[in-house]
Amino acid sequence: MFAFQLTDFGLEHLEPVEIDPPEPGSGEVLVDVRAISPNFRDLLVIDGKYNPKLKLPVIPISDGAGVVAEVGDGVTRWKPGDRVAGHFVTAWIDGPYCGEYVTSTLGTPGPGLAAEQVVLPESALVEIPPMFDFAEAATWPIAALTAWSALVTEGGVEAGQSVLALGTGGVSIFVLQLARALGADMIITSSSDDKLARARELGATHAINYRSEPAWHKRVLALTDGRGVDVVAESGGIATLSQSLAAVRAGGVIAMFGALTGLQGEVNIAGVLMKRVRIAGILVDSRAAFEQMIRFMEQHELRPVISDRFPLRELPAALRHMRAGGHFGKSVVER
Repeated sequence: MFAFQLTDFGLEHLEPVEIDPPEPGSGEVLVDVRAISPNFRDLLVIDGKYNPKLKLPVIPISDGAGVVAEVGDGVTRWKPGDRVAGHFVTAWIDGPYCGEYVTSTLGTPGPGLAAEQVVLPESALVEIPPMFDFAEAATWPIAALTAWSALVTEGGVEAGQSVLALGTGGVSIFVLQLARALGADMIITSSSDDKLARARELGATHAINYRSEPAWHKRVLALTDGRGVDVVAESGGIATLSQSLAAVRAGGVIAMFGALTGLQGEVNIAGVLMKRVRIAGILVDSRAAFEQMIRFMEQHELRPVISDRFPLRELPAALRHMRAGGHFGKSVVER
């Protein structure tokens, strides 16, 4: 079968190969992969920044969707022909997060989906409702579920509240869509006026260009009558955290799921203490939460925003496009 293997760290070492197709063992499912959707985590893996000790070669990419082709002995949840998407943290079925779950993630150390077929545990899949296609479902496992966890599991967002999202990448656009469906006001930032205009078309209540307004937290406070937002979906990391602390209300939540500007640096934590702000680290959510999110999206007819589509053999081009920030929402790679 056709696949991409990472033979050394660096995108130039993501090589197309022909390898033997995998076979499902007991409790496993063979999936014909129809679409995958890269995340920044995948770039970190490829660049060697996620795990510098990763044993190579590996097949990368964590998020995808397809059709069950074959099931192993003892499989009861699935049958050939079922339409499924992968669940990123395969061991996290329900309940609170446990540290050992981190070793069960897809796209390393678990199987990667940059291939025509992949074998996954039967517990590592969710059903795709008929209204969604494979490309749409491929965007869910990290980006959509991270947004759901930030808003619902950790943020407890309700109608009439306010949410701030930084940027217009995959998670932030899902935050926008879900927050509006939950009845919350939505503030979003970007350096591109064109992307902000598209965010308004999707329902953003307010849009801020952080290049023309570098002290964007002041605008957020003005838009909320000095109170601050209830939840910040924080993807920037160390360079934006201080402004996020200033922009969130007393007793509010900062849901951290990214660190595009870096992991280390100085932050004044006085705002955390004096405002009783809760900072919640987000690593997607359980399979039960995933299935709850899918039902919500089906009920509200929330379709993922896919700005770019690439054929499977152009996966490196899709990754370069994402690295350059050319996407709005999600990019998808299809067979």
